[in-house]
Amino acid sequence: MRIRFIRSLLLAGGIVFLSTAAFAQLGVGVGVSVGVAPPPLPVYEQPICPGDGYIWTPGYWAWDSEYYWVPGTWVLAPEPGFLWTPGYWGWGAGGYFFNEGYWGLGVGFYGGIDYGFGYFGHGYEGGRWENGHFFYNTAVNRIDANAIHNVYNARVNENANRVSYNGGEGGINARATSEEEAAARGRHVGPVAAQTQHAWAARNNPQQRLSANHGAPPVTATSRANMASHPKELPPIQDSVARTGNAKQDQKNQQEHSKLVAKQNQDRQKLQQKQDKEHQQLTKEKANPGQTQQAEQRHQQQTQQMQQQHTQQMQQMQQRQSAGGGTRGGGRR
Repeated sequence: MRIRFIRSLLLAGGIVFLSTAAFAQLGVGVGVSVGVAPPPLPVYEQPICPGDGYIWTPGYWAWDSEYYWVPGTWVLAPEPGFLWTPGYWGWGAGGYFFNEGYWGLGVGFYGGIDYGFGYFGHGYEGGRWENGHFFYNTAVNRIDANAIHNVYNARVNENANRVSYNGGEGGINARATSEEEAAARGRHVGPVAAQTQHAWAARNNPQQRLSANHGAPPVTATSRANMASHPKELPPIQDSVARTGNAKQDQKNQQEHSKLVAKQNQDRQKLQQKQDKEHQQLTKEKANPGQTQQAEQRHQQQTQQMQQQHTQQMQQMQQRQSAGGGTRGGGRR
C-alpha cells in the first residue's frame, strides 16, 4: 500500500515468519504464515447502518497464536469516493498468510471470498458513490429508510460459500481480474484508526478466540467499530519500517520512525495520566452515573483526537520517506 501502518505480531510456535521486505513488496504489512487454514465464516445478521456515509466492512478471522474473530462493522470512509477492499487469507510458501484490506477508489482482489452483504467474491454490490454521496443497495444491506434516503434496490445472485481462504486444500480458486489489479496499483490507504482499534478489541476478548467459541463467536457484528476510550486501550505503536534495500536510507527511516514512536508514546502516557486523575477525582466525589458517562465520552473524544493526530503524523512521515527513496509497493495481485 502507498500509505500503511506496518504491524507485527508476537506469536507462539508452529508458524513461519515472513520477511519484512517480502510483505512490504506485497503491500500487506508484516505478517506470518500459519500452518492451519482459517475456520469457515460464521453466518450472522448485519446490524442496521448507523448513519449516512458509513460503509460495511465484513468480519474476518485474524491470528494471534490462534484464530480470533474480528466482527463486521460499519465504518466511515476516510474520504468520499473510497471503497473498502476486505483483507483475506491466501495459501502460499507452505502456509496461509493474511493480505490486509485497504481503502481506495476501486475494490481490489479479496481472494474471491464470499463475505456477504455486497462482497460476494469480486467487486462490491452493496452501494456506490454518486456526486460525493454514498447510495446503499437495500437488497443486500439493512438500511433505515426513515433516516437514509439515498438508496436503490438491485438484486444480486449469490452463491453462498463460507470458505474463508483462497488457494490450498479446499480453498477458493479465484484470481484477480485486470480491474482488481488496477485497483491494487491505484491510490489507496490502509485501515483507518477505527478499524485497527476494533480489531485490537477483538484480539483482547477471550470469547472471540477460536478455542473458546469453536467457530461460533459471541460477537459476530457491530453497528459501529469498537473505539478506545483511553490510550491504554489503543493498539501498540510498532517500531518497525519496511526495508527499501538501501541500508543508509533504511537506517535514516528507522531513526525517524523510532523518534516519532517515542513522542507518540509519551503523548499517550500523558493523556492516560490525566484521565486516571479524573477517574480518581470522580471516585473520591462519588460521582453519579451521569457524570461518569460524560467523563467517559470526553475521554473517548480526547483519545480519538490524539489517535487521529498520530495517524496523520505517521502518514506524513511515510510519505516523506517514500518520496526520499522509500517503498512504493502496491497491493497483492
